[in-house]
Amino acid sequence: MKEEQAALVLTPNRAFITPKIYFRGFFMVYRQNNDIAYMKLALKLASKGSKRVFPNPMVGAVIVNNGKIVGRGYHRYFGGPHAEIYALEQAGDLAKHATLYVTLEPCAHWGKTPPCSDMLIRAGIGRVVAASGDPNPKTAGKGFKKLVEHGVKVDKNLLKAEAHRQNCAYFERFSSGQPHVLVKAAMSLDGKICTRTGDSKWISGESSRKLVHELRSNRDAVIVGINTVLKDNPLLTSHGLGKNPVRVVIDPDFKIPLTAKILNSDAPTIIFGRLKHKVKLEALNKLGVITVICPNKNRINFKYIINILNKMSIYSLLIEGGGETIAAAFEDKVVDEIMMFLSPIIIGGREAKTPVEGFGKALVSNAINVSRLKTRRIGKDILLTAKVR
Repeated sequence: MKEEQAALVLTPNRAFITPKIYFRGFFMVYRQNNDIAYMKLALKLASKGSKRVFPNPMVGAVIVNNGKIVGRGYHRYFGGPHAEIYALEQAGDLAKHATLYVTLEPCAHWGKTPPCSDMLIRAGIGRVVAASGDPNPKTAGKGFKKLVEHGVKVDKNLLKAEAHRQNCAYFERFSSGQPHVLVKAAMSLDGKICTRTGDSKWISGESSRKLVHELRSNRDAVIVGINTVLKDNPLLTSHGLGKNPVRVVIDPDFKIPLTAKILNSDAPTIIFGRLKHKVKLEALNKLGVITVICPNKNRINFKYIINILNKMSIYSLLIEGGGETIAAAFEDKVVDEIMMFLSPIIIGGREAKTPVEGFGKALVSNAINVSRLKTRRIGKDILLTAKVR
């Protein structure tokens, strides 16, 4: 009998869980799972504004009342209503005592639109679940504070990492004061970006090229060196898949031909050079090209270029090459992230270029380390992405 009693004491802990505690735990797990599902929907909605909201961040919002979605919205274009306003308009009176899921802290200041936090309070929202705070000093923490002061329950940082990835350039701008810099290259299995004759069309597959066109539409500017312009004569546009980025060319001696495609399309172009060719500069300016004269050093300093672009409200940059341009970006330590498309071909040749040329490292121990390396299939290619800093 004593052994049976001892066994009873030592067996399952759930024998001591009251129905009230059990159902409370069940409800908490159930609500958390629902919170995640609704926030994923808000993030998906936010992505719809990717092509038109610059320089604002992408934001999505979902309003739920008694387990039913009653309002959805996303920031559609710069200067237009914010995501919360669209969701509130759709929800109407059902917004009262409802829960708002939003990917970024509701603003608390007047800009081109009224403060969203005031509108939420007026509508009677009972709870706000936010993926992230807003790094903009005009709002940072103030939106949450105002909501709490008016009796709105606030839960923060649900799917925060996903929200930061979605607006990485926006967060980078306020955290470091510098634009977010992404390097992209396409190479063969043996690490070549072209053949020994300079031919590079096409190393990557059609699916990869389409993804790059979409990527350009989500970036404020694309940067290439003059050799890429002279060799490939690219447009560097989104090919109709979204807004066109500003095209930036690093051209120390202003060698760019006036007939180059990059100078004769709808998207604006900025050229950074060193030597002052008065006649060439006047001709470029007549074409609407912005020319910037850099300090006359051995090579153009990427940190200087990025500081100038930052002052022009260009916060997200895509460097597409070639190898010398990418090498200079790494040498100046401005690269935040890389995207490398690996094609299942072998090119060979000691004179064939690689994605990162330049002087290079003398020792393997001095190599640049990357983190959060990820891979995925893009058609016939493999896409490698990683963080550099």
